[in-house]
Amino acid sequence: MRCITTLAELSALESACLVPTMGALHEGHGSLIRLAAATGAPTVVSIFVNPTQFGPGEDFDRYPRTLEADLDLASACGATACWIPSVEDLYPRGVDSARAEALEMALPQVATCPGLEDRCRPGHFAGVAQVVARLFDLARPGSAIFGEKDYQQLRVIESMVESDRSGENRWPNLRILRGPTVREPDGLAMSSRNRYLSEAERPQALGLSKALQVAHAAQRPATAEQLMRETLESHGLAIEYAAVRDADGLQPIEDFRRPARLLIAARLGSVRLIDNAPATIWR
Repeated sequence: MRCITTLAELSALESACLVPTMGALHEGHGSLIRLAAATGAPTVVSIFVNPTQFGPGEDFDRYPRTLEADLDLASACGATACWIPSVEDLYPRGVDSARAEALEMALPQVATCPGLEDRCRPGHFAGVAQVVARLFDLARPGSAIFGEKDYQQLRVIESMVESDRSGENRWPNLRILRGPTVREPDGLAMSSRNRYLSEAERPQALGLSKALQVAHAAQRPATAEQLMRETLESHGLAIEYAAVRDADGLQPIEDFRRPARLLIAARLGSVRLIDNAPATIWR
């Protein structure tokens, strides 16, 4: 596996399958890398902790950076190369300018659905869309893979690429592939932030996956939301949202006549946790 740090080296891998990450890789990322390698295209894993998607007071400075372990995992999972872009490569006019430019971007409607990430982390998806667009522009991949663990983010990227095809056409042949959420044996969705949890907090964190499970008993979205909230509260979690939305546009729904998604964000001390599942998974 090659370690790429220059754009000249990257250009030789045009049309690869790109796996964008912020590092601190775990088995969830490993599953995405293996899926990418299975496409038969060269697999490029990007590692970049993106400053423009972190808001004031968020954990940019303490976000785990574990490059050597990341390279080992990526290689073991079949990556052709790891691309470690510099801030200057992605934001040649500087981070402050990039932050301002991100806030001026036109975002897909799914990025600003009421009551979800935009309410809790305003500006977050502007930074995500900005950095992913830059990665696409520079790497020119044939496909890119994102995990369902960050479901709203996945829909933002899918919508961004779909919209581009009818607009600027920057990435005309780019395919976005989905990778399923990977869970620990106890049910906790794998996340780089799980390492912040203490041993005593772990049982509380399981409240997210348990809340998704209990929602299957509900016949209506409003009841499912109530059951999720009750489960999260019983585990001592501070709820940011526990919502049932249509699976495509993430708009509120009143019944289960179309595909739906259960979405949760909650805090346990200083750790923010998210999880989701198809509402039909237990039906």
